[in-house]
Amino acid sequence: MFRAALSKTYRTPSLAAVLSHSKADGSASSVIARRLYSDKQEAAADKETLEKASETAETATISAEEFEKVKKASAEKDAKLKELKDAYLRSLADAENIRNRSKIEIESTKVFAIQKFAKDLLDTVDILELALKHVPKEHLADKVANKPLVDLFEGVDMTKGSLLRTLERHGVESFDPIDKPYDPNTSHALYQAPIPGKAPGTVFAVEKRGYILKGRVLRSAQVGVVLDPSGN
Repeated sequence: MFRAALSKTYRTPSLAAVLSHSKADGSASSVIARRLYSDKQEAAADKETLEKASETAETATISAEEFEKVKKASAEKDAKLKELKDAYLRSLADAENIRNRSKIEIESTKVFAIQKFAKDLLDTVDILELALKHVPKEHLADKVANKPLVDLFEGVDMTKGSLLRTLERHGVESFDPIDKPYDPNTSHALYQAPIPGKAPGTVFAVEKRGYILKGRVLRSAQVGVVLDPSGN
């Protein structure tokens, strides 16, 4: 009740009342009007500022989300690019290996293309050597009395020599392991026997010479090997 009475006693005068009481004073009315207008302008400006701040914050939030999406997409593309690059490099390496293997195989095919044919010719060489070996040397000493035999011997020997030179031109070389240590990689032992004055394990007889084609054993030599009397 006291508050109601106080409110009636000290009621704030309205703008109309102020203007009415201060009609005689025109400058005071003008000041109040300008102040009220200024307050409205400030309030409008503050509202606009708050709206812009809200829009800026929303835009900043959207931009951050979009940045994360772009960052994630970029990382995925980088990973995919790295994967494709690795696959490309592996493909290049595989292609290079295939080319190298193909080149080696082609060269090997060229080198060893005559392997079977050359191996078949070795039988002919063996026959010629066997024929020359069985001609008694004393019959060859008298070239006048045994001229036909000597001529035949020389012809067979020339044929054998020509055949060997032909094989050599194509990479086939003969080897004779006589008096050398027995090597199972290049020779085949047909028999063993104790030989006085010969070191055990030494080749003392060659029944058939061995042949090599471009460093590869085409045919092993067939040999006799000195046997160790003690059996070791």
